[in-house]
Amino acid sequence: MNSNYVYFALLVMCLTVYCIRMLPFLVFRREITSPFIRSFLYYVPYVTLAVMTFPAIVTATDNIWSGLAALIVGLLAAWFKGDLFFVAISCCATVFLTGLIF
Repeated sequence: MNSNYVYFALLVMCLTVYCIRMLPFLVFRREITSPFIRSFLYYVPYVTLAVMTFPAIVTATDNIWSGLAALIVGLLAAWFKGDLFFVAISCCATVFLTGLIF
């Protein structure tokens, strides 16, 4: 691979990331007062985390059913108990037990 290509690719990536991060500062110079946009921007991190996490949970195991069972158990454990350690242990136990069954 040509070293000039690597430097060019790095330059393009740096400019892309810089533009993505600087564009909101250039577009929104004043405080956002619209309740719709403020509520939309409030939920963006949660939606992004969910979009990255849920498919990884289901496809992390060899069997999709054990991942789906762990997702359901994890959601129920988080809803009722709320403790991160309990949720993680219950999901791991669910994957282990459903791996033995299926």
